[in-house]
Amino acid sequence: MKFFTKEVKIAITAIVAVVLLFFTINFLKGRNVFKTRNIYYVEFANTAGIVETNVVYANGYPVGSVVSLNFDYKNMNRVIVGIDLNENMKIPKGSRAELETSLMGGVTMNLILGPNPTDLLAQGDTIKGGLHLGLMDKGEELVPDVARLLPKLDSILANINALSANPALSQTLENAGNASANLNKSTILLNQMLQGEIGNLAQSLKASGANVQAFTDNLAKINVNSSVQDVNRMLSDLNVVSADLKNISSNVSGFTGDLGELSKNLQHLLTNVNTLSSSLDNTINDLNRQLNSKDNTAGMLLNDRQLYDNLNATASSLNATAKSADSLLTDLKAHPKRYVHFSVFGRKDKK
Repeated sequence: MKFFTKEVKIAITAIVAVVLLFFTINFLKGRNVFKTRNIYYVEFANTAGIVETNVVYANGYPVGSVVSLNFDYKNMNRVIVGIDLNENMKIPKGSRAELETSLMGGVTMNLILGPNPTDLLAQGDTIKGGLHLGLMDKGEELVPDVARLLPKLDSILANINALSANPALSQTLENAGNASANLNKSTILLNQMLQGEIGNLAQSLKASGANVQAFTDNLAKINVNSSVQDVNRMLSDLNVVSADLKNISSNVSGFTGDLGELSKNLQHLLTNVNTLSSSLDNTINDLNRQLNSKDNTAGMLLNDRQLYDNLNATASSLNATAKSADSLLTDLKAHPKRYVHFSVFGRKDKK
């Protein structure tokens, strides 16, 4: 008896057909029969029209597909959706799924992964799901607010129409145009005035610059160092004269010398004092002439009234000293016995 009978062939053909049908159906559903299943479940209150074979995305990348949808008859407010993910895809705890509806009506499931990639859910666990609010959904949320604003917009438009129809608005606009024209004319006149004033200001600045330059030149012409040196030299001479006068006073108190020699020394001293006084007067006059000259402006800056008074007082003191010395010499000539003692036995030598 042959093994491959007609009945066996029919059975083998039927089995092959069933297997091919199984693989074909799974292929059309996007399932890989030879791949290890990695099943998770998502709980939705509304599936928004999602169907089996819809692709599941994570961060925009396809990581699996929807394999089942089951309505929970015990809890009428949820639908359990089974998803088959890639073998290496793991879901952290705290993840959730969102259904997003496109403008064309297609539904996509997006996985929003949790923050901790090491704390993972086990296969077969259930995660929370919800709907992603798209532009249309957000627009629907704004409809009540827009409806509340419409009466206010109508009132605003009515007020704008009433304002535009008011003749006072036209008059106001006309006045504004006239004011703008007047302002333009004023601006032109102001520019013209400023141009003239700027020219005058430039000339004034130029004259001021010339005055400053002249002041600088006059200041440079004055030999301040020479004048100061003259004053210092004069003060040194005054110190010498004061020392001489002091010596004279001490010598006069013990004077017992020859009348002719004393007269000669006093005359010489008087000549020196007069010469020094004349030199001092000339120096003071020269310094005053330089400091008070009208040819320069530095004299006003360098004028020191206290120094001038001190110098005049010193000169007056010297003149008084000279007059005293002159009086002393005159008195000595007129009354020599007051200062020189004579003896009939001859001069007594000083030991």
